[in-house]
Amino acid sequence: MAFCDFFRKNRKNAEIKESLFETKRDGLTIRGTEYRPRGEKLPVAILSHGFMAWQDTVKHYARLLAQLGYAAFCFDFCGGSVMKGKSDGKTEEMSVLTEVQDLETVMEYARSLDYVDPEKILLLGCSQGGFVSALAAAKNRYPVQKLCLIYPALCIPDDARAGKMMMARFDPENVPEILYCGPMKLGRCYPADVMDIDPFEAISPYQGRVCIIHGDKDPIVKLSYSERAAEAYRSTLPEGMAEEDRVQLHVIKGGGHGFTKKQDKQVMEKIRAFVKDEE
Repeated sequence: MAFCDFFRKNRKNAEIKESLFETKRDGLTIRGTEYRPRGEKLPVAILSHGFMAWQDTVKHYARLLAQLGYAAFCFDFCGGSVMKGKSDGKTEEMSVLTEVQDLETVMEYARSLDYVDPEKILLLGCSQGGFVSALAAAKNRYPVQKLCLIYPALCIPDDARAGKMMMARFDPENVPEILYCGPMKLGRCYPADVMDIDPFEAISPYQGRVCIIHGDKDPIVKLSYSERAAEAYRSTLPEGMAEEDRVQLHVIKGGGHGFTKKQDKQVMEKIRAFVKDEE
């Protein structure tokens, strides 16, 4: 890399201000990190991590979106992480629906800042965070213009009904108060809150544009869930929007539930193209 290219790259990165933030939901403190580029009236991007994960697992996407001009926020769900999460909350009190509440709280916080445009929001979520993002967007409570779902775990309701959720096994007709999912202790609310949800019906009311990215070798969330999600979004095409603009589905060859560095470069290019195409 030539020195001038190295200087330009690092100067651009230096223009992204990284800072911690806090906000509260029902007495619980949600802690996260903001990646803020220079400028005013910035569009907002809020990123959601997956089951048992934490905000650092999506921070590379947050930095990408900040470089593309977004005030980008990633955070730890309350009770949603193992060991590394910084937010309050017990894992036994966490569910997909409590995480929707957490995400909405962060959306409210971000929209309150005087340097953002509260009418321009992008949500990005991975795995369970993708399902959470899709549910939050479908409520149409906030002006979510763009929705990016990375191997979204739309299988969670089916798994709950089958009594097989990751490493946890239980009788779906008699769910115990406590479930053990490897290193994570879950409460009855985790399966109970989603038992009656049809994920495709639940997400389809969202009115904006969607980008779905999924690996064809995912052993945890089958690609068919994203294929069905794409069809669900197409079935509720907003008036005046072309079908090809409604939803994109990108399949990462050889991709599992999580991507290699090489595959992640493809993912980031898909995100970049989706964002730039919207402008």
